[in-house]
Amino acid sequence: MIRVVFATMMAMAMAAPLKAAVEIQEVTSPGGIEAWLVQEDSIPFVSLQIRFLGGASLDPTGKRGVINLMTGLIEEGAGEMDATAFAEARDGLAASFDFSVQDDALSVSVRMLSENRDEASQLLRDALVNPRFDEDAVERVRAQVLSGIRSDATDPNSMASHTFDAMVYGDHPYGSDNSGTLESVAALTRDDIVAAHRAVLARDRIYVGASGDISAEELGLLLDSLLGGLPKTGAELPGTAELNITGGMTIVPFETPQSVAFFGHAGIARDDPDFFAAFVANEIFGGSGRQSRLSEEVREKRGLTYGVGSYLVNFDNADMLLGQFASANDRVAQAIDVVKAEWARIAEEGVTEEELAEAKTYLTGAYPLRFDGNGPIARIIVGMQTIGLTPDYITTRNDRVEAVTLDDVKRVAARLFQPENLRFVVVGKPDGLDSTN
Repeated sequence: MIRVVFATMMAMAMAAPLKAAVEIQEVTSPGGIEAWLVQEDSIPFVSLQIRFLGGASLDPTGKRGVINLMTGLIEEGAGEMDATAFAEARDGLAASFDFSVQDDALSVSVRMLSENRDEASQLLRDALVNPRFDEDAVERVRAQVLSGIRSDATDPNSMASHTFDAMVYGDHPYGSDNSGTLESVAALTRDDIVAAHRAVLARDRIYVGASGDISAEELGLLLDSLLGGLPKTGAELPGTAELNITGGMTIVPFETPQSVAFFGHAGIARDDPDFFAAFVANEIFGGSGRQSRLSEEVREKRGLTYGVGSYLVNFDNADMLLGQFASANDRVAQAIDVVKAEWARIAEEGVTEEELAEAKTYLTGAYPLRFDGNGPIARIIVGMQTIGLTPDYITTRNDRVEAVTLDDVKRVAARLFQPENLRFVVVGKPDGLDSTN
């Protein structure tokens, strides 16, 4: 019955209208753990987003994939409970814990009913501070990871992105798949997993966002109970990635009727004064929320693909402008020619007043829709912290979009879009294409 109640509460939260302003409280626990809170007492549950910087990029040399494997094991038993007992306890409390890892962070997404908050947070504490890493769980999760690696090895999309990453980032952790290889994952020991846990889950790299039925005082006490038992410091964070990228074409032969193209070059830093102009420029060029130039020219006019786009990617240690599409082997060369032509056109000409106005309308209108419940709000405010934004960003973000002028976009597009540095990686059997330098 309690799970039905929780599902009902979640549906109510998702349906609740967004307030005119999201009020963020900056909280410091008695033990010194900092967090941002959006208090909303109307629905009796709370969402937490906990982020540990470093993530899979902290894999030790020769042990690629260990942090990914460790992350998959965190809730496979903790304290006195094995995996089955832990899952039953979590479900009995109608709590939800989700652990995931990316190149830059290990993230924990939490939802708890107010009435069960103390019990649920204690259960989560056991998972974070005292995971069991039982041998049977290790082998079960290892088998799942190895299955995923085998699948990716024959997936054109994964092949294209992995090839691009290896070429661009080289020996930096970004240059290899954070799942590891068949060989590296097979060789990992329980001791390796325990060491990875200590390296990543540490108090010197925690960011927390909370939203829902909890006060600042209650949140502070919860944070100390939940996270205070973790090590004070973790492994050293990686440095900036040096981008080894030049313009050209790389073909990865693979038997498939449809080739996948992954492309891009260096982007722009999130704290660059020109970032918002670049953000608007890319929305016009290849964004997904409106009819972009790439979609119009490649898909609508010529029917060369079902979908194409570009996006700004801001990692902690690299900034990229990337894009991708898939097309039939006999049409992918034409699609690439169109992408190249559009890349050069926006760099040379900028955009039109009409395009700029449409992009601003979409971007400013869509932004409030992101705040559609406690979970999304917690994710947004923890993300703001990790990239160094201030709490007032939510109220000033649309003003920054509106402030972008046509001249700004033209100037920044000439800087951002670099046809001479555009690198394509194509996986498939593309007609009329050959690898270059």
